[in-house]
Amino acid sequence: MAFTSSASIVVNVAIQSAWNALTDPKIVKQYFFGTNVETDWKPGSTILFKGEWQGKAYEDKGTILTFEPLKRLSYNYWSAFSGAQDTPETRQIITYSVESVATGTKVTVDQANVDTQERADHSAKNWEKVLSDMKKLLEAGPLS
Repeated sequence: MAFTSSASIVVNVAIQSAWNALTDPKIVKQYFFGTNVETDWKPGSTILFKGEWQGKAYEDKGTILTFEPLKRLSYNYWSAFSGAQDTPETRQIITYSVESVATGTKVTVDQANVDTQERADHSAKNWEKVLSDMKKLLEAGPLS
């Protein structure tokens, strides 16, 4: 049985700014635990997440599944920290979606194919932190 997690936030910026925050590696690094993202965002292409977590270097990976500018992007994802072998069945599916709302842009992250409810709950808390940090960064003003 697979589990899912989800988190959403409304950011007081235009949809283009929110989308850039999801897809520009220089911006992602500023709110996503210092992670370096490498990809060309084309469906079928590799996506890599590199960095250091609690003093330990990591390189997580996935494959871009969908890329619909200003709407949705998704990729499958495997992390060495998961303890699972990297197989198609163990990869989780991460989907970001953005939509304009009266007060700015709603950003939602869904994570599917999580192996336990405990990990799904933990992921939801992580996504809430990531989205909160993204909101603070974007609402603080223009990004350099």
